[in-house]
Amino acid sequence: MGADPPEGLQAGLKNRHLSMIAIGGVIGAGLFVGSGAGIAAAGPGILISYALTGLLVVLVMRMLGEMAAASPTSGSFSAYADRALGRWAGFTIGWLYWFFWSVVLAVEATAAATILTGWVPAVPQWAWALLVMIVLTGTNLVSVGSFGEFEFWFAGIKVVAIVVFIVVGALAVFGLPPGDHAVGLSNLTGQGGFLPHGPGAILSGMLLVVFSFMGSEIVTLAASESPNPVQAVRKAVSSVIWRIALFYLGSIAVIVTLLPWNDPAVRKSPYVAVLESLDIPYAGTVMDVVVLTAVLSCLNSGLYTASRMAFSLGERGDAPRSFATVNKGGVPAVATWASVAFGFIATIFSYTSKDTVFQFLLNSSGAVALFVWLVICFSQLRMRRDIERNAPERLTVRMWLYPWLTYATIGLIVFVVGYMFYDPDGREQMVLSVVAAVVVLAVGLVLDRRRPREGAEGDGAAAAGEAARPVKR
Repeated sequence: MGADPPEGLQAGLKNRHLSMIAIGGVIGAGLFVGSGAGIAAAGPGILISYALTGLLVVLVMRMLGEMAAASPTSGSFSAYADRALGRWAGFTIGWLYWFFWSVVLAVEATAAATILTGWVPAVPQWAWALLVMIVLTGTNLVSVGSFGEFEFWFAGIKVVAIVVFIVVGALAVFGLPPGDHAVGLSNLTGQGGFLPHGPGAILSGMLLVVFSFMGSEIVTLAASESPNPVQAVRKAVSSVIWRIALFYLGSIAVIVTLLPWNDPAVRKSPYVAVLESLDIPYAGTVMDVVVLTAVLSCLNSGLYTASRMAFSLGERGDAPRSFATVNKGGVPAVATWASVAFGFIATIFSYTSKDTVFQFLLNSSGAVALFVWLVICFSQLRMRRDIERNAPERLTVRMWLYPWLTYATIGLIVFVVGYMFYDPDGREQMVLSVVAAVVVLAVGLVLDRRRPREGAEGDGAAAAGEAARPVKR
């Protein structure tokens, strides 16, 4: 007689998996590919843009860590919004987040295919995109441990590459091998100064880099599938400051110190430009390998994240109940296939309707990161009070200077949102993202009205009750 099928997600992620997911989660492909546009927009002042955005992420992660340590769950901030703000909020942000990562699947599959086609042009680009999607779908469907193992090595390669890049670059700055002479700080103050386009360019730079930080929150979703989720969340939240300081600020500082910010090669591929300036052999190929690894890592994590969010929505009745079923490996197979299917469709559009349908998908999901961060802030304000009143022993991670720093974070996010409406380059993305959010919100409100209400006391006590409830794994 066979074993009974698992009832829910399984604790299949090891501590080393979670540690590397936490470390590598902040290193997205956007850092390697998209940072050139930010440097061109703000000059060396892009360091301030990265620092301000990094500070925002640190504060949001602290709030999310507080809630996740009190109640680890695969739905993370969507589940907390459900408990703290109302079912409509959890529904809306959960589906928007799923939509974002499902579109990311297409973006990353296309990026991976572009690199692979350059190496093996005999294979069509669409075939490479299909192949990487199939392979990583397979690894995600086997077990969560399989996902964790792949991500461990993907993230490990990214981390090693960044650390080596920073060490080599720092040596070159001071005239040590492989540099020919000390560059010093001349590139930070030359070519128009530290802020060649004025202080306003700092905000423009933030708009270009803010979305490269999306993914920091993945570890709070993954923690619910580990043996000790509370410890995993605490470690991830505690280390987010040095991770952002090292990987983002450290590597960008090397770039803008070694090379003039207005060098055309920097805008095209800043990391390759640095390595080539130091006469590193096969610099382009080396960075292609690193970028491919980052892309595959993002694709792998995106598929995992989308499927777990869909699973959580299914558990709460905000998605088809089949999404909450798992296979014998404890993986939400239906939720995974649904995410992959949307990703496949988006990938097809990236080839057939790149400037119309696919561009619409990109723009309408572009500001989701800001919406997620806002929801985390408002959820933490409510849940903190409820947890302090009903289960204070679960506050093992606390937001600093609560509630004032939370209010300040909300203000900064709202300011960035407002600036996106003002900025010509960010306006279309923000408008379409708001439209998408309003549509999903409207659906959520309609469905919420049709559900039986819990009673007068329900909403106020629900957040604390759920926070005090042991996580189901």
